[in-house]
Amino acid sequence: MKIKSLNARKILNSRQKPAIEVVVNKKFFASAPSGASTGQHEVKDFTKGIDYAVGCLNKNKSFKGLNIEEFEDLRIFEKLIPEIGGNPVIATQFACLKAASNGKVWEFLNPHAAKMPMPLGNCVGGGAHVGGVKPDIQEFLLMPKTRTFKEAAFLNLYVYKNLGKILKTSKRTDEGAWCPTLSNQEIFETATKIVEETSAKFKVSLKLGVDVAASQLYKKGRYAYQNFSKEKKNASLTKAEQIRFIQKLIRNYKLGYVEDPLQENDYMGFSKIKKGALICGDDLICTNIQLFEKAVKSKSVNCIIIKPNQVGSINKTKELVDLAKKSGITTVISHRSGETMDATISHLAFAWEIPFIKCGIFGKERQAKINELIRIEQEIVF
Repeated sequence: MKIKSLNARKILNSRQKPAIEVVVNKKFFASAPSGASTGQHEVKDFTKGIDYAVGCLNKNKSFKGLNIEEFEDLRIFEKLIPEIGGNPVIATQFACLKAASNGKVWEFLNPHAAKMPMPLGNCVGGGAHVGGVKPDIQEFLLMPKTRTFKEAAFLNLYVYKNLGKILKTSKRTDEGAWCPTLSNQEIFETATKIVEETSAKFKVSLKLGVDVAASQLYKKGRYAYQNFSKEKKNASLTKAEQIRFIQKLIRNYKLGYVEDPLQENDYMGFSKIKKGALICGDDLICTNIQLFEKAVKSKSVNCIIIKPNQVGSINKTKELVDLAKKSGITTVISHRSGETMDATISHLAFAWEIPFIKCGIFGKERQAKINELIRIEQEIVF
């Protein structure tokens, strides 16, 4: 594929904030999301602002005539990261990938791909994703295991709708999850009951998971909760108490997945959590190979989040996915709270055989990823 034209422009993401979209050869569109809960080790979305990045891409004449024939050819755009940031580079790489594959991204990357991911669905939440009275825990997640991706996606939606009726709230987080004013404990009890009932009704494996986003709770060496339980709204936990609390949650609610249970620099603390579930690092690693190697060495996690715009390069993202596989670490490719309609991560999840995709349940930007995987699944079956 030869780049005949490359143009950038501003669009709005799901949080109604500016996002960048890149168009290659006037036909292939791609965009990059932004997070509300971000790790300190992430590359900046925009080094000097979105307007500067859009201007730089539109003025750059060196891209015209470039041939993008192989995945490695996309690495040429990495040199732009220091100047314009991670999001413009990711949007450009995604658009070029779509152009080079004529929209069949997964087939271009891995024509032999055959294993669908399972969806991690955000059903209830709070934390940095919403204001006002809310749960402290950022996300309560559904973790199905079914024969097909489509079955898992509809199972998540079924539970989500039932939760909405029981919680009796219309308020949602940035990611479309229900956001009641109930305490963390009350939500655990309600969600666990529905998960167990649904598992029994449909005779499927369905577990509850959480993204604690503990860095957002960490203040002056302690973990500060404001909606802890029915009896105790405020709680301030030491690291040791936080570890015991997390282990108690895993045990009592049979959690299958726990993301960022401690603050983003506590590698040794992570290692002390018994791995009775997938203990996942997001802010701890930020899709960064050096931080991943540090986490592996300290035995901090058995699972990591993959977010391409955290590192600003699809090539570097793939390097980490491959390294995680070799290290026996489970990978979860993830959306961001400020999402766009771009569904490239769905293709990456399938092509790279990533076991889980975290893309929410409700909202057109989340459903775009889910529907794309349903289409891919239908393609490979029929």
